Amino acid sequence: MSTHADAHDHHHHEPGLQHQFENMGQQEESVSIGMWMFLVQEIMFFGGLFTAYMVFRWRYPMAFAEGSNHLDAFWGGLNTIVLIVSSLTMALTVYYAQKGMRNMQVIMIALTMLFGTVFLGVKAIEYTDKYNNGLIPVAGWNKRSTGAEVAEKAQAFAFPWEIRTEAADAGHGEKKTYINPRGDFQWNYGHKLVEQAEKGGYLTADEKIHYYSSGVFDPFKFQEKVRLFYFIYFVMTGLHALHMVVGLLLMAWLLWKAWLGTFSALYYSPVEMSGLYWHFVDIVWIFLFPLLYLLGRHFIH
Repeated sequence: MSTHADAHDHHHHEPGLQHQFENMGQQEESVSIGMWMFLVQEIMFFGGLFTAYMVFRWRYPMAFAEGSNHLDAFWGGLNTIVLIVSSLTMALTVYYAQKGMRNMQVIMIALTMLFGTVFLGVKAIEYTDKYNNGLIPVAGWNKRSTGAEVAEKAQAFAFPWEIRTEAADAGHGEKKTYINPRGDFQWNYGHKLVEQAEKGGYLTADEKIHYYSSGVFDPFKFQEKVRLFYFIYFVMTGLHALHMVVGLLLMAWLLWKAWLGTFSALYYSPVEMSGLYWHFVDIVWIFLFPLLYLLGRHFIH
């Protein structure tokens, strides 16, 4: 005859069952609801950023397109592919956890972490490029240069892969030395789209108010609008990268638990919930890539 103590002992020995839950079904339902509530508030958080982006994009379309066109779409596209593949390896991690295949779980988690690390490495390359060219929108946070060190370096032997801190002058393909003694934000890449819009007759009066002073194009006013684009760029991609770091820490914990053989067909909810978080981070980037990197590129052609 079964007793209450026997039932309690049975519950106690269910794999992964925490003491505050009566059974695994209740625990999994609570965990699932909690994770979805967390993801909803994350959607609301990023939704506010996307809304801010859309408002300013609508208000300063040419400046935002100019700033977007200067981003390297190759690195952004590479990171998109990396995250899509990482979503596949994360989904396979859940699958192998359900099957209780310990070795495959470990391999898939390790691959997911590898792809996440590659993503952050590419972002580091992009951020370094912005630092070297005065495109970080916070005053004093860019590379400081008087221009003298560039001239000295040009006279010395240099390897082909060394980065030169030069920028296109006014969008005409000419080069000029990067001079930024205070590390301020500066835009040295011209205003080609505004010129095209003015020649084509589709530069609106509102746009002219934002970019012109006394009927003449004002480079400083235009630069401040491009600076706003880069501010939004760094906030959105920086917060996304922070979420990726949290995801990697989560993967490290999963890797340890998987190595110990914790997850099986009877207990795999931590893997499944971690997968939901990882997929969410990937989906956010799927929206960030076209909005930030591909904006207005068709105007150039």
